[in-house]
Order: sequence, then structure tokens, then C-alpha cells
Amino acid sequence: MQPALVEMAKGFYQDEINDHLTYQELVGDTQKTDFDADMRRIAWMERRHAEFWKAMLEAQQVPLPFVRVNRVRLWILRALRLIINPVLLVSLLELGETSAVKRYLYFFNHADLDEREKTRLKQIILDELEHETYFKQTAQSLGVGNLRDFVLGMNDGLVEILGAVTGFSAVYPSKPLLVAVSGLIVGIAGALSMGIGAFISVRSQRQVNDGVRERMEALLAIDPLRAVRTYQGELMASGIPAPLAEETARTLGKNQGALTNLILPNSNGDNELRSALFTGGAYLIGVIFPVLPYFFVPAALLALPFSILLAGLSLTVVASLVAMLSGIPIKVKALEMVVSGFAAAGLSYGFGSLMRSAFGLGE
Repeated sequence: MQPALVEMAKGFYQDEINDHLTYQELVGDTQKTDFDADMRRIAWMERRHAEFWKAMLEAQQVPLPFVRVNRVRLWILRALRLIINPVLLVSLLELGETSAVKRYLYFFNHADLDEREKTRLKQIILDELEHETYFKQTAQSLGVGNLRDFVLGMNDGLVEILGAVTGFSAVYPSKPLLVAVSGLIVGIAGALSMGIGAFISVRSQRQVNDGVRERMEALLAIDPLRAVRTYQGELMASGIPAPLAEETARTLGKNQGALTNLILPNSNGDNELRSALFTGGAYLIGVIFPVLPYFFVPAALLALPFSILLAGLSLTVVASLVAMLSGIPIKVKALEMVVSGFAAAGLSYGFGSLMRSAFGLGE
């Protein structure tokens, strides 16, 4: 097996062990609810997936990698489970869920596998598709898509208003109150724009989905075989090999309701007003941090470092929370969000200085 594929297999083994521990951690003490049963089942499936990769590595005479258990993430999940509905925690995991299916498909298509290994890997891919569907349906049932709106809205507010006040500081270096008021005006306008945009977007998408769903239900009622072929074509277009796509579509075709939901999930959980309020409200919260120092510091340029510090800390906290819950490396996510915010601030300050010099603005 190629060295690159061996390294992929090692990564799969480590990921599956950590996923097994994560889902196991979410099982309640009583273990009597449907949710607990789902978590036990998924944890057991992830353990079996890890055993598959372990056996493959051993067959290649490759030493098993040391599994670095993300104990911080497990501790946080354990603590949050005491105060937050565990179903909500699973939905939060979907915030940063990066599907393993494409990587597994790459391995399936490029590794030299025997028929037994191919059959087993096909089942693992089907398991992962089922997990993703479960997470999405759980998130939809709880309206957790709005939590995603909140995170994205707050991030936008932080980055955009940090850029705005930085640019205003270059133009009006000794007028912090003017910078603060200008930043608030821009922030309120941005919040309204984000909220209205979210309202229109969710409403339009729901209307489109409802129309397509009605047509698909009619097709299932009149010609179920054609509907199955439609779903098979969508699977193949996403990169799933034809035999696996055919097998999946044929299996799901026995349950018309499940097939309809997979082709186009029900949009009854979508609420355009709630999405607008979450997005616009989160944007306003993001506005507060970069603007606040300008109300208390006597000069805009003196307030600027505090504004950057508050915005940077806020971006780091949001990035760390999303990363820890979703399994993304904290450093990677925090660096991505903080660097983007500071880059916007630097470019805005340069542009503000240019405008001040070009048009003689400021004092």
C-alpha cells in the first residue's frame, strides 16, 4: 500500500477511536432514552470501524499509531451534558462536522483492497452517511440551524465592525466618540441587512424545497423506480461509485418516506423570522466588542488597541467553542478567525489613512 494511503488509514483509526469515545460520553447514566440508545449504537459502530482500520494496518505490518485522546473535549462534553440537553450537544457537533465519506471514497478508489475489505468499507461509508443524516435531522428538529446563524452572525459583526472602527480611527484619530457612533450606525445597518437577508434566504429556500418535495412525492407515487434512479444519479454525481450508489438507492427505495427525506429533507423546521432574529441579533452582539472601548478612551488611536484586543479575544472564544465541540483543532480554527479579523482591520486602517490624506479629512 502506498505510504500516503497508510497515513490515511492511521488517521482514520485515530478519528474513529475518538468518535467512539465522544458518543460513548454522551450516553446518560440511566441509558433508557431513545437518544441514549442511538448514542450507544453509533459509539459501537465507530468502535467497529476502528477495528477495521486496525486490522488493515496490522495486515500491512504497520505499527498502530498512538491515539491521542482529546481529553479536553471529553471533559467539556461531560460538563455540558449536566446543564444542556444532550440532543442539543449532538446537534452542536454538526456545526463543524467534516464528512469522512469523501476521504473514505478516495481510499476505496485508490487502495488495493480485496473483496472482503471492499464490502466492509462500503458498509462503513453507509454508516457514515447514516450518521450525517441523523445529525442533520436532529439539528433540524431542534432548530439548531439557528445556532449556526448566531455563530456566523456574531463572527461577521466582529470582523466587519472591527474593520470599520479601525478605518474610522485612521481618519479621526482624536475623536473616539465620533468613531463609536459611526461604528454603531454601521453595525445597526449591517444587522438589519443580515437579518433581512437571512429572512429572504430561508423563506425562498423553503418555498423552493416545498415545491420540489411535492414533485418528488408525486413521482414516488406514480413511478417509484424512476425516483430511485434519480437518487442513484445524485449519489453518483457526488462521487459515490456506481455499484455502491445503486445498492444504496435500491435499499432506500423500499422505504419511500426515507428516500424522500434524503433527496430533500422536510423544511417544516425552517423559520425565517427566527433565523432573521438570530442572525441580526448575533451581529449586533459582535458589534459591541470592537465599539465599546471608544466610549471610554479619550483618543481613537488609544482606543484602537483595546478594540482589537476585545475583538481578538471574542473571535478566539467563539472559534475555540466551535472547534472543541466539532473536533476541529482549536489552533487552526482560532488562527483562521483571528487572522481574518486582524487582516480586515489592517487593510481598513490603511484605506482610512489613504482617504484622510487624499481628501484632507479629520482634524
